[in-house]
Amino acid sequence: MPSAEPNTVEDTQLGLTDEEINLLRYHQAQAGSSSSRAASRASSQGRLLLDNASLAALSRHLDRLMHQIQQRIEYLSEQSSVVTMQQYDHAGNLVDNADAEIARFQGIMAQIDELELDFDRIAHIRDIVRDYRQRVENLERELENSSSSRREHHHSHRHSHRHEGGSSGRRHRH
Repeated sequence: MPSAEPNTVEDTQLGLTDEEINLLRYHQAQAGSSSSRAASRASSQGRLLLDNASLAALSRHLDRLMHQIQQRIEYLSEQSSVVTMQQYDHAGNLVDNADAEIARFQGIMAQIDELELDFDRIAHIRDIVRDYRQRVENLERELENSSSSRREHHHSHRHSHRHEGGSSGRRHRH
């Protein structure tokens, strides 16, 4: 008898670092709030729900998040160019201002580094989620094919008994 609880896997078994596990749990809860109670419950229990709908919702959420991070990185990169140009233009005349611009530039670069690290972590999590989603889809497809094959075999088997009824007293019973 199948369990009433959906299939899950412990998020600590996914090959993620502690920081990535924390990110997965946070973003699974974010994606789960829009997809299902089961996904949200699994996330709060430190598990990844292995059903196509919740994996798809998590994958879409992570794709959107990566897009937002990428846009932020591009914006900050443009800002660093602006700061660099301002620094270059004003270096001769504004020594005090130059120190402030250097500090601003270093802050921007630190933000970019942090966002790139988050981007890489999210990409790693997304790749694992996609892999599990693909596995679930393959298993569902195999289960459907197996179920339809059994029905066709069972139907044709009964069908052949009707046509051959009475030809042998030693027929196999199923």
